[in-house]
Amino acid sequence: MLKTDIKNIILTKADEKFSLLSNINFGISEGKVYTILGKNGSGKTTLIKSLTKLLDTKIFNINADVYWYDKNIYKMNDDELLGLRKNQIRYVFQDLTNNFDPLKKLSYFFSKTKLEVTAIDKLLSDFLLPEYKIISELHPYELSGGMAQRLSLILAIIPSPKLLILDEPTSALDYINTNLLRFLFKDHCNKSNSVIIVTHDMDFAKAVSDEIAVLKNGTISDFVNADKFYETASVL
Repeated sequence: MLKTDIKNIILTKADEKFSLLSNINFGISEGKVYTILGKNGSGKTTLIKSLTKLLDTKIFNINADVYWYDKNIYKMNDDELLGLRKNQIRYVFQDLTNNFDPLKKLSYFFSKTKLEVTAIDKLLSDFLLPEYKIISELHPYELSGGMAQRLSLILAIIPSPKLLILDEPTSALDYINTNLLRFLFKDHCNKSNSVIIVTHDMDFAKAVSDEIAVLKNGTISDFVNADKFYETASVL
């Protein structure tokens, strides 16, 4: 059973004394969608990057214990970390320009997945994208923001990671494609995998989440059932 425990993350800028994040404690288990709500600038992206040591230690001082299957990510060596990020925990960040090498055609990114073209075409069709023989010839800079975001999601879910972490996943999507995400999460979690979303989109969070927490003033609330959250929360 997937069990991830995040214990007491404390984060400061290297040249400053005050904490950006402090007393961050939560756990996740398999088969659920967890959403962390927070305003822009509340530290959501910084938090999710800290989970797998993606933050630059020249800029941030980090004191943390993050356990993945009882193994502390902060004590893993470089090879273990790379394997973890490649196969078990996958991200889709809001900054779409950094998701792709702009000099490579999209065929390059799909070739790394070793997935058959018929399976790729099924995923592209599910997300209302052109078939592989068309889209594979494009460069990332030829995509709209919504197309780039959907392709980033597809490439992230192909390895069927145990944990999918999404940074503002609806920022470049229209209403129809936002609804497609709901079905994606349902299917992904039915495979005993989990999702962490960070967003300020309360309507989307309500539609897709099993449990919700709020990141505010540098710390995080307890996760609660989504229905209960919207009954009682003063929210953001």
